[in-house]
Formats: sequence, C-alpha cells, structure tokens
Amino acid sequence: MKKLLFILSVLLLCGACADDPQAGFVTQNKGRFEVNNKPYYFVGTNFWYGAILGSTGQGGNRERLLQELDFLQANGINNLRILVGADGYSGQAVKVMPTLQLEPGVYNDTIFDGLDYLLSEMAKRKMYAVLYINNSWEWSGGYGQYLSWAGYGEVPPEGVRDWQKFLKHVSQYAACDSCKTLFFNHLQNVITRTNRYTQQRYVDDPTIMSWQVGNEPRVFSNEGKPAFVKWLREATALIRSLDANHLISIGNEGTMGSEGDMQLYKKIHADTNVNYLTIHIWPKNWGWVDSAHLVKGVDTAIKLTDFYINAHSEIAAKLQKPLVIEEFGYPRNHHLYVLEDSTTARDKFYANIFEHVLVSSRYNGIVAGCNFWSWAGFGRAAHKYWQPWDDYLGDPSQEEQGLNSVFNTDPTVKVAKKYALRINEGNGDIVAVQLIDL
Repeated sequence: MKKLLFILSVLLLCGACADDPQAGFVTQNKGRFEVNNKPYYFVGTNFWYGAILGSTGQGGNRERLLQELDFLQANGINNLRILVGADGYSGQAVKVMPTLQLEPGVYNDTIFDGLDYLLSEMAKRKMYAVLYINNSWEWSGGYGQYLSWAGYGEVPPEGVRDWQKFLKHVSQYAACDSCKTLFFNHLQNVITRTNRYTQQRYVDDPTIMSWQVGNEPRVFSNEGKPAFVKWLREATALIRSLDANHLISIGNEGTMGSEGDMQLYKKIHADTNVNYLTIHIWPKNWGWVDSAHLVKGVDTAIKLTDFYINAHSEIAAKLQKPLVIEEFGYPRNHHLYVLEDSTTARDKFYANIFEHVLVSSRYNGIVAGCNFWSWAGFGRAAHKYWQPWDDYLGDPSQEEQGLNSVFNTDPTVKVAKKYALRINEGNGDIVAVQLIDL
C-alpha cells in the first residue's frame, strides 16, 4: 500500500511538471503558500551551517550531512533555513568559519560547492531551503564586514559584548551606499549561480523556497529608517529582476527588529516584491523570562508569544501575505548546555508555536510555517564556545554551544515530529513521498 502511494505521488508530481513551468516551486496565492496548487504549511528548522557541512574543505562532513537530512526527513521536518555563507576572512573573533566571500566578489569555492551539494541532496528528499544572504550580526560578517570593506573600520573588538558600541558602529550601514553596492554585487553572484551537481541554475531550482535578504536586518536607529526602507526595496527589486520563480523575504524579527515600530514593519513587508512576512521570538533574550526561572516563566513566555504572533498576523492578513515564525528558541530547563538538562519548558513553548501552525493549516490560516532555532542533530559540543574544528551545532560561535540547540536525542524532536506529520497530512501530493519513511 505504501509503495502504491509513493508511485501515485510521483506520477502526480511529474504530471504537474509537464504542464506547469512552476511545478514544484513554493508559490504564494492570496496569502497562502502552495506547491503544485496544493496548500503548503510546514514545521522546519534552522540549519545555518548546512553549506559548510556539505563542503569538502575544513568543517565539511558529508556523511554527517546526509545523516542529518535523512533524520529530519523521517521526522517530517522539510523546510531548512540556511546561511548562504559568511563574509570576510576566517579567524576574526566569533565569526563563523570557514567563510564564503573572502573579499568583495572573491569566493571560497569549497563553500559554494557545499551549498550546491546540500541543495542537490535536499532535492532528493523533497525538502525546501530558505537561503539568507546578509546578517545584522557579527557572527557571519554581514553589516560589519561590508562597513569594513567600505572603509568604515572594523567592529570594535569590545563591540562583540558591548551592545552600545556595536549598535553605534553597525547603525552606519543603512546609509552606506558603497556597502549596498558591494552587497548587491554579491547578491547577483549568488542568485545567478549554476549548481555543479545538478547542472541546474539556482533560479530554476524548486528546492529553493525563498531568497532572504538577511538574518534579522535591523536599522539600529530612528533616523536611518528611510535609508533602511530604500535599501531593502532596492535589494528585493534586484532579486526579482534576476529571479522570477522564487519567493522573496526579508528575514525581519517583527517589531522587536524594527525599533519597536509596527508601521516600519508593515512598510517593509508591503513591498510588492516581498511575498511573505517573518517574525522571530526570543523570550529570554527579550527579557520576557528570567534565565534562572525558565520552567516557572514558560507560561508567561507563551502568553507574550501568542500576543506577538497575533499582532503580526493582523498585519499579514491586511497585506494578504503569509506569516512564517522562522526563528524561536528557548534554553533547557536550568540554562545548562548539556543533554542531561531536561527540555520540558522548551518543549511546552515549542508545542504552542507548532499549534499555531497546525490550527492555521486546518483553517486555511495566515500562519504558514515555523522554523525552530536551531538544529544540532548528531553534533556534540567539545568546548563551551566553538573552536576549530569542533562539530557545528545550532549555536553560532559567539554563543555557548548547546544554549539553544536541538539534538537528535532531545524529546523536542518527538514534539516537532508529532506536529510536523499532522501538518504535512494536509499538504497534498508533496507529503506522500514523506509518508513512506514512517
């Protein structure tokens, strides 16, 4: 019976491919995601280091990559949010290693090769990738690296830990025209690439769900808002001019990433080239809960999360675009970084967000999916902070390894699987392939 289901699903998919040039692509229709004219709701995860893991250079581990992809697929998790690559030379404090863009337009080909390989393997498993290219934060270069290349100097070393010094420096990005030119050149180099494993142009690859301008792009000042809006609109217009097939997103956190300005959030997502809205939710980082009382505070975190989701859902509904909760994290019960510390509070917090997606999928709602932060899978920490060449976990190198990571043995996986499979049941033909793996 399962084999018959698999054959039927493949025939349906192939039949659609013959008739529809956009077959297999995630599309947006009247505020909902679709694949082959069927609804697409999802539970996904963040897998920022996927391209590094897929490489054959330092940090690469294709055996582990395939193990992770197989495990995620078997647990119904079919959407991965991935960093295209870090910027600048490796070795700088807290920066992800190895990097992709060594200098403006000069690339470490092993990371591009790793991204090609990752996408080719995801395609075999009917998984979708959200690829983000820039970053507000120092851990992958991003704003700070472009400012350095443009002659504004490096992020002050103490800025890694000193919020005010970091903010003052990176707030220059919004009005830095030369930074934008360098970034736009990089955008073009990435989007016009051809995958060496599939011989398919990126713009023609349905494995890519969305191009995302960056990870949590912020303006970092009130006076920079007009320049920030202009930069984003120019970036999305460039992406659309290069690629007519894929969705485009910003990667914004919501009002918490918009200087508390809901009108700014609405304005950047009203852009006709932006196909859906995003929010991120960080109860501990935002002071909603005390790290010393994570179990006791989870109900408060859930209450505030519900309010945050609902407030942004209203904006999404007005704009008639889907909403994705693409980053959210909660530490282990006692804020420890070891597998022995339980995850009951986190699991309760995650289940509430999964429930939002599940209910939305049942009633054709606006909340289209979620990507929890972040996948560590079969990796294990060797040090408190990442050192070359420890296993990559879900936590970038500036954070304690295991802080917000979800490991393959965590009870969190069972919670995610339960919701993912129920959500996937309503997604039509694209789910039938996954069902044979249960």
